[in-house]
Parts: sequence; C-alpha cells; structure tokens
Amino acid sequence: MNDSLRAARVATFVYFSLCGTLMGTWVVNIPAVEERVDITHATLGGLLVLLGLGAFLGMQVAGRLTDRLGARLVVPATGVLCSVTLVLPGLPRDPWTLAGALLVFGFCNGCLDVSMNAHAVHVEKAYGRPVMSAFHATFSVGGVLAALVGAATASAGLSPAAGMAAMGTLGVMVALVSAHALLPAEPVTTDTDTAPEAERAPAPAHRTTGGRIWILAVLALTVMLCEGAANDWSALHLKDVLGAPASTAAFAYGTFAATMTIGRLLADRLAARFGSMAILRHGAAAAGVGITIVTVSPWIWAAFAGWALFGLGLSGCVPQLFSAAGHADPAAAGANVSRVAGLGYVGMLAGPAVIGWLTHLVALNHAFVLLILLCGVTAVAAGILRTDPDRKTEPVPSGH
Repeated sequence: MNDSLRAARVATFVYFSLCGTLMGTWVVNIPAVEERVDITHATLGGLLVLLGLGAFLGMQVAGRLTDRLGARLVVPATGVLCSVTLVLPGLPRDPWTLAGALLVFGFCNGCLDVSMNAHAVHVEKAYGRPVMSAFHATFSVGGVLAALVGAATASAGLSPAAGMAAMGTLGVMVALVSAHALLPAEPVTTDTDTAPEAERAPAPAHRTTGGRIWILAVLALTVMLCEGAANDWSALHLKDVLGAPASTAAFAYGTFAATMTIGRLLADRLAARFGSMAILRHGAAAAGVGITIVTVSPWIWAAFAGWALFGLGLSGCVPQLFSAAGHADPAAAGANVSRVAGLGYVGMLAGPAVIGWLTHLVALNHAFVLLILLCGVTAVAAGILRTDPDRKTEPVPSGH
C-alpha cells in the first residue's frame, strides 16, 4: 500500500467529515432560523423541498463535471462552495429569501456529496476491499461535531449567521488544504483490470437487473427519508414537543449522528459475518422500534434513547443497498449506484418536507408514524438482497 493511496484515503475521510459538519451545522440551527424568520413547521417543510431540489440538481451537475474534469479538481472546488454558502440560510428574515438561500446551499451540498463519493469509489477500488462504510462514519462524526458546536453557540447566545459563518470559514481552509492528497483523474489500474470482465458481461444483464435496481432505489428512498427526518426534525421534536431548551434539543441530532457513526464503523464486519440482508432487515426493524419510542414517549431521556436506536438501526441499511447496486452488473456499476443514490437523496433531502406537511393535520411526534411504517416496509422487503454475490470473493464499492 503506497503512501499516496493512504493520503488519498485520509483526504477522503476529511471531505466526508467536512460535508457532515456543514450539513449538521445547518441542521442544528434549524430551530433558531425558524424562529428568526417566524414561520411554521409546515412552511419550513415546504422550504426544505428547495434544499432537496437544489441538492438533486447539484448532484446531476457535479456527476458530469467529475467524470469530465476528475474528482481531484471538483471535490475541493465544491467543498469551498459549500462552505461559503453555509452562512446564507442564517441571514434571511423572510421566507422568500430563506427559500433562495436553501436552494443555493442545497445545490452546493449536492455537488460536494456526489464528487466526494465518486472519489471514495476510486479509493475503494484501489484498496481492493470495502472501505466505504468508514467514510460515511466520518460523515456522521461531522454531524456530532456540528451538534457540539451548535449547542455551544446557542448557549453563548450567538446568532445562527455568526456560528455558520465561522464554520464555513473553517470549511474553506480544510477543503483547500486537503486537495493535494486526492487521487488524480484516472487514479487506479483497477478499471483496466476489470475492463475485460466488463466486456465479457452478457448484454441481457443490463435488462435483467433493471427492475431490481429500481427496487433498491425505492428502498434507499424509504431509508434515507427516515434519516432525513431525523436530520431536520429531531431537534425541533425535543424543543417543541417535549419542551427542551435549544441547547439540549441540539443533542437529539447529535445522539442520532453518534449512533449512526458507531453502526457504520461496525457495518462492514457485521455484513461479512451475517450477510447484507440481515443487516438491512434487522437494522430497519430496530430503527422502527427506536422511532416508536420517540413518537410515544413524554420523557426527554427516553426520546434520546429512541433517537439513538433509530440511528443505530438505520446506520447499516444504506451501504447494503448501494453495495447491492454495485454488485448487480459490474459493467454498469456506476450507473446503477447513481440511480439508487439519486432516488435515495430525494428521500433524505426533500422527503422530510412530508413531515412538515403532516403537521398541518397532526402533532409533530404523531407525524413520525410515517417513519415507523417506512421502517416496516424496508424490513419486509429486505429479501431483495438475498441474491447478492459473495462479498468475500469479490470486494466492490459499498456506496453512500
């Protein structure tokens, strides 16, 4: 293992952590921004659609740019843009301006997310073994860091704009300093090593795997919608439903992100031992129990426990779905993963708006019943992973 590859892996960890920190900084400031702009939960839910729309558009643009220019150029550029635009949602005092700020920040976040994942795939191919889950664990570490900083700034009485500007400035420096360690545009020989196999792959494989890929994509949407709901509504749940102060409420998301980190650090080993289907099924079931506790409990300590179990259960689900997409057809692994990732991110970044709309009809905690149902559907449908190839004989990227 050469030093440049190790450095590239470390740099990838840094960018995943950066992305998680930037998004987490927005998440923990949601209650303060909502109060500053003076909007309802339902209105906020509608505005979050624009965050998701911006992210989706950014993913499409960044995907093409990364293929054309290489991740080594696109990743740091999008890291700087995402850091610079982080402050925008903290500035508005009216819904229309906030809508524009969320659209721009979402676009830049989507660009960073896709480009860093594209680079992570190159690193994983060069390593020849699954390392993707560890990258996503550092994304969650970024969320924990954001929760800690958010709680500190809230206790200190700083405005959302001040805290977000400080974090964005740090993000610009981190993105620039880490750029030199990224792999070049054509970083590994694995592509040429696997090309003959791809050329020998029968044409019907593209057709026969198409339906399965879209099932995986729908499951990714359900799982990532649940994850997005925790990102966008966990702090508000403790603050508005259970009456916790803002500094305490920020730790709801931090608790969720912490258990997501733990689960992602364990996911690769557990999947190798028990199989990806077991990870998806039991993980979704555990997440369903966790969000049920959140929905019905009147106690803050129990809500923290529920968010913790929700995060632990969900942590290993998405990597299994992305990995299955990569295994389905080696000749079209990138295209298949992009379909699953695209629909999944629609769920994570735009889907939580559904929770906001449901608050027109029911209380916020009662709206979480939708998440219980989605976890149940995912657990039941986990059998789609039963036909996965043996990972021990053919390591492949495990996706986001």
